[in-house]
Amino acid sequence: MEGRGQMRKDGTQQDAAKSLQAVSYFAGLDAAAQEAVTQAAIRRAYDAGQVILLEGEPCAGLYVVESGWLKVIKIGMDGREQVLQTLGPGDTFNAISVFTDAPNQATVTALETSQVWIVRREVLLRMLEEHPELARQVVKDLAGRVMHLVRMVEDLSLRSVEARLARLILESAEDEMVQRRSWATQAEMAARLGTVPDVVNRALRKLATAGLIRVDRQQIRILDRAQLRVVAQVDF
Repeated sequence: MEGRGQMRKDGTQQDAAKSLQAVSYFAGLDAAAQEAVTQAAIRRAYDAGQVILLEGEPCAGLYVVESGWLKVIKIGMDGREQVLQTLGPGDTFNAISVFTDAPNQATVTALETSQVWIVRREVLLRMLEEHPELARQVVKDLAGRVMHLVRMVEDLSLRSVEARLARLILESAEDEMVQRRSWATQAEMAARLGTVPDVVNRALRKLATAGLIRVDRQQIRILDRAQLRVVAQVDF
């Protein structure tokens, strides 16, 4: 059964409007359509480690993260996790299932205490027919998700763990710094990179020994962005 979490009775319409109107899907809708989305939204809270939705279960709707951090995962036959994406405030998930009549395509769990809004699938499908601008935004978003998955396949098949790690650091950094949240363990990083913690630890040490990064308990600082980009094999 899809994880239900705790339904929040104190969630106001203002809270829903603030979270949902910031989502690219809904930003271009007129006031009446935005109000319909807001009225259809349900807020739920989840504790760290709680399953929000399960792969293969029927789709309930589109999810919007209000607060906290989540991970989207696929679980192999051997029980090993592959993290497809981490999600934070303002991110949406389960769009492919909503708009293609498919079951949930992955499992999503909370990395920390989190709150999400759920907009029911039937409401979104009705709005899709009534609002062409929403349809255009959905196509754009789904194309972006396909590109993300294509790049992930490319990384896993063609790049070394060290290159994938360098790219992850570059993409996650703000002001040359990656803040390490309490759940951002080497095991979680390994699941995201498609490897095991020992390999990630060796790759981190190698980048640090080369003077490209400095690894502290709570953060990773980029010391040589240009060379880190060379290792990552990226052009941004």
